[in-house]
Amino acid sequence: MVSAIGFGAQPRARYAVLPHESKGRLFEEAASPTRTPFQRDRDRIIHSSAFRRLQAKTQVFLYHEGDMFRTRLTHTLEVSQIARSIARALSVDEDLAEALALSHDLGHTPFGHAGERALNKVMQPYGGFDHNAQSLRAVTALEQCYAEHDGLNLSWETLEGLVKHNGPLTDRDGKGIGHYEGGLPYAIRVYAEQQDLMLWSYASIEAQAAAIADDIAYNSHDIDDGLRAMLISLDQLRDVPLVCDLLKEVEATYPGLSEERTAHEIVRRLITRMVEDVINTSMDNLKRLAPQSVEDVRNASETIVHFSSEMTAAVTGIRQFLFHNVYREDHVMRIMRGAEQVLEDLFVYHFNAPDMMPLNWQFDLDGAPRKLVARRVADYVAGMTDRFAIQEHQRLFDVTPDLG
Repeated sequence: MVSAIGFGAQPRARYAVLPHESKGRLFEEAASPTRTPFQRDRDRIIHSSAFRRLQAKTQVFLYHEGDMFRTRLTHTLEVSQIARSIARALSVDEDLAEALALSHDLGHTPFGHAGERALNKVMQPYGGFDHNAQSLRAVTALEQCYAEHDGLNLSWETLEGLVKHNGPLTDRDGKGIGHYEGGLPYAIRVYAEQQDLMLWSYASIEAQAAAIADDIAYNSHDIDDGLRAMLISLDQLRDVPLVCDLLKEVEATYPGLSEERTAHEIVRRLITRMVEDVINTSMDNLKRLAPQSVEDVRNASETIVHFSSEMTAAVTGIRQFLFHNVYREDHVMRIMRGAEQVLEDLFVYHFNAPDMMPLNWQFDLDGAPRKLVARRVADYVAGMTDRFAIQEHQRLFDVTPDLG
């Protein structure tokens, strides 16, 4: 099967997003003589302050728990590499796939999903908090480095992929579906008033590649970090779908190999198997559906880039194993409960005293509706790094939860 995979630079397929046919930007700009629109988007994302802050935001383990664990930034870089590989094999725009991979977590809070749970809890009376929507908010409003506009002014295709990489958000009548059946998040609703991102349709192949790359990265690398943290052992992997077979392969090929090298061999083989499965499954889907343009992809009745049914079952087993043995391990949960308390405390403090935020966060808040104040405070707290959130809590409160 692998022989069908394409390698190296090659012409883009008919169903790819073509840079010269981009729908443009919200604020019109002159074209670059040296870069495509999607290369410019990628560069703007890399140079953004939100991207830099990912280096001190939690993936699974807090920044101070060890230098060898992945941060939100290193995870993002790994997703980017995998997304480019899939995009290249499917003959679509690698730069767009890379831009989407690099931007997909820009809205993440400190302390990972624990921080998101905390902000969503305190923001329930004011529209809730969603990290995917916050990524859109980061690149369209919160980044304030350009003289003529807020945000990064990314291309329509990048914003579309950022919002819809997991599939349509609404039906054609604009009613939320799936995860958003109860209504669209605030940031998406606000931006939809300025620019139509076709929320009812599927995103491009490039966006779908970035989405599946995220799954591949965290499913494999969280095993690696779990082993490094000694929350799981190699022996436990003997009962995990697919991983057990890879462990047997490594032990048969390299008897007596050290545990550290064995772990690396398992992880890299796991990534390879998942990537090859996605590529072959997606190629079969493309052959079956025969899209002749990116619009055919958007109007398809299904996601095109995904795992095979066999790999889906294996990935589900891996996720369940990680959930019970890593994400919900007692030590990890104790730290995450403390992290949630830190963010709840910071939100409540600044919500009741918004004048204690930095001056650039206080503008136009005098007499503003509480909903606007809450959103501004959530933006401020969500943008913090783990380190800064802990330091702020220690400065403002007598007792800070032990996150060690």
